[in-house]
Amino acid sequence: MMGALLPLLSRRVPALQPDTKPFVLIKAFASGVILATGYMHVLPDSFDCLTSKCLPEKPWSKFPFTTFIAMFSAVFTLMVDSYAMSWYKKCKTPDKNQDQELKTLGHSHGHGSCGNDNPASQLRRYRVVAQVLELGIVVHSVVIRLSMGASDNVCTIRPLVAALCFHQFFEGIGLGGCILQADYEKKMKAIMVFFFSVTTPFGIALGICLSNVYRENSPTALVVVGILNAVSAGLLNYMALVDLLASDFMAEKLQNDMKLQTISYVAVVLGAGGMSVMAIWA
Repeated sequence: MMGALLPLLSRRVPALQPDTKPFVLIKAFASGVILATGYMHVLPDSFDCLTSKCLPEKPWSKFPFTTFIAMFSAVFTLMVDSYAMSWYKKCKTPDKNQDQELKTLGHSHGHGSCGNDNPASQLRRYRVVAQVLELGIVVHSVVIRLSMGASDNVCTIRPLVAALCFHQFFEGIGLGGCILQADYEKKMKAIMVFFFSVTTPFGIALGICLSNVYRENSPTALVVVGILNAVSAGLLNYMALVDLLASDFMAEKLQNDMKLQTISYVAVVLGAGGMSVMAIWA
């Protein structure tokens, strides 16, 4: 919860407003963490599940289901992204107050060459990104915590908890930054932070409740968890690369400031590198 709340509370801190350099660097670091979560944690877990020796050789060993599912998950996320933007344009027209509030953010977040400075269009974009990113985080969080809750191996759980706290915190910062830029009302912000916060205890509690019947190496569990992880990996990788990193690095703020752009790349590498190192334990 703290990770998601920090960016929202930062509105009261001038140095951490969305148009400031510290905000850009923190968001870049968090984006690197999310990217590494997809590639270094969720995707390998899916490979392990769907290529397990506990599954029948046919068809699971004859076709790369993990990358196939992740690929189409990314395409499906693009479709959701695109259709959601079209729907918002037709059905959701921000009022003048929302436009004025967005202008005060002063943070260009357009997709590369689109160069759309329309505040209403930016606001719609922020909201789509926040909603789709939360969906991906919630899905993979529940799956991972389910396995952790069902595990009775203390030696495995202890390092796993530390690694999960690290990536959950910075995923929260990334999501919180998107929610902040989406300029939602307080009620909607509270709802999104609440759902992000309860996924971990819910997944663990569900795993504990199912510990007597849930078997990690059962064919059904391996297939279900493997598919969900592959879907989550495709979604997280798309969101990290397209909606978070590409949109920020191709925006005017970073394009016009080479020094800030370079430092932001360092922040991305540090975030992705730190999360990758965590793969040793989790």
